[in-house]
Amino acid sequence: MTLEEVMKSLEEMGTEQTKKTFLRHGAKEPLFGVKIGDMKKLVKYVKKDQELALSLFHTGNSDAMYLAGLSINPKLMTKEQLQNWAKEAHWYMISESIVGAVAAESQYAIELAREWLKSDDELIENCGWSTYSHYLSVAPDEEIDKEEVRELLNYIENNIHTSKNRVRYTMNGFVISVGSFVPSLTVEAMMVGQKIGKVHVDVGDTACKVPLATDYIEKVEARGKLGVKKKTCIC
Repeated sequence: MTLEEVMKSLEEMGTEQTKKTFLRHGAKEPLFGVKIGDMKKLVKYVKKDQELALSLFHTGNSDAMYLAGLSINPKLMTKEQLQNWAKEAHWYMISESIVGAVAAESQYAIELAREWLKSDDELIENCGWSTYSHYLSVAPDEEIDKEEVRELLNYIENNIHTSKNRVRYTMNGFVISVGSFVPSLTVEAMMVGQKIGKVHVDVGDTACKVPLATDYIEKVEARGKLGVKKKTCIC
C-alpha cells in the first residue's frame, strides 16, 4: 500500500464518536478517530515497509502515528529517528503507548530513557518514564540496572506529587512496572507505592482513573504473574 492508500483506509475506518472520545482524552487534530482494534487490520500491509511506517508517523495525524508505531521495526530505528518521534508526539497516547514502547524495544532504550527523563518538556519526560517502564516489561532481569531502578524509585517517592500532570501518571506506572516485572525489587516498589499513595492526575473530561500502585501489583501477584515478561510491549 502507498501512503495515500493507507491514509484513505484510515479515514474510512474513522468515526465521529471515536474522534470525540480521543479529543476528550487530549488528542490533537488532525485525526480520523480510528479504533485501535480496527487499525490493526492495516498492520500487515504496513509492517513490510519501514519507510511507509516512518512516513505515516511524520504525517502528524494521530491515527497514522499510532499505526506507524504498531508497524515499525524498532530494531531498525536510529537514535535520531526516535528522538524526532519524541519531539513530534503531540499528546500522551502517542508519547506513552507508541514512542515509549517502540523506544523500549530499540537498541537505544535506556540511553534515550535517561536522556528524556531530564527534559523540561512534559511529553518528552513522559516518553522517558514510559520507555523505562516498557523496557522493564521485556528486558531480561540480568540486563536491568537494579541500582539505577532503585534510584528512580527513590526519586519518584520524593517528587511524584510535585511533578507535571501527565508525568505523575507515568511515574506511577513505573512503580507498577518495577513491582510487576522485576521480582527482586517488588517489595521495594510496594513500599514506594505505599508511601506515595493515591496519585492525582487531571484526566480531563474522561472517566479514566489512576491505578493505585500497591493494588495493581498485588493483583499481578495474585495471578501468579510477577516477573513474567511480555513478548512485546507494542500494542
